[in-house]
Amino acid sequence: MKDPSLSQTAIDFDSSLDPLDLIEEETITPPDPELMLHLLRSNNKQDQIQAVRAFCEISDFRAIPFLIQQLENSCPLIRVSAAYALGRNPSTSAVEPLIYTLNHDYNGYVRKGVVWALGNSGDARSFQPLLKSLKIDISAVRLWAVSSLANIAKLNYEDNISAIPTIIIALRQDKIAAVRSNSAWTMGKLCRELPYNVIYATAIDALIEALVEDEDLGVKEDAKTALLKLGDPRGLQMIEELELEGII
Repeated sequence: MKDPSLSQTAIDFDSSLDPLDLIEEETITPPDPELMLHLLRSNNKQDQIQAVRAFCEISDFRAIPFLIQQLENSCPLIRVSAAYALGRNPSTSAVEPLIYTLNHDYNGYVRKGVVWALGNSGDARSFQPLLKSLKIDISAVRLWAVSSLANIAKLNYEDNISAIPTIIIALRQDKIAAVRSNSAWTMGKLCRELPYNVIYATAIDALIEALVEDEDLGVKEDAKTALLKLGDPRGLQMIEELELEGII
């Protein structure tokens, strides 16, 4: 898979049109599913864009086969919208096409949408591709891959414990503060599924280390929140000590 930086893909895709932003906004009047299904079948590119983006907001199982087809569209805007739409309309039939797209699409925005969709899939097949993306992909993809792992790794105990070491590395070493913050959040989520063992203790150590040593206040805050929600005695003691010293 080619690994361009996000800036290298900007010529293909306007970030102001990121469908993830569309998903997070409340739409007053949702699109008409029947009309959008009709437009999905259109040969007109603008009709296709309108329809695929509509299914980032609405759910209809009838759209899934057409959305899967659009993952191969030559237009990156349609491909990224199709990925987000499949996250809104999760289906077991879409998991393998999404994984293929993650492994082969050159566009970072598309891969970002794919990891978000895989995180929503509730399918354990997504685990290894998401873990790989956290290790090797560009920052925007790593950011969403580690968050998506919180949804997928917890489905299987073995996946959960095998994800922790990679997430610890991201928490300690990733150059992007937002990725480190998401790593702290994900670690807190996954540790809730673990018994008290060596893996759990190592994860707590990493969260405490981030709380004490990370230079970014957002990372510190997410590490603190994770420790508070876990209620781990060592974490709570460290938080209390730092608060008494006025450090946090």
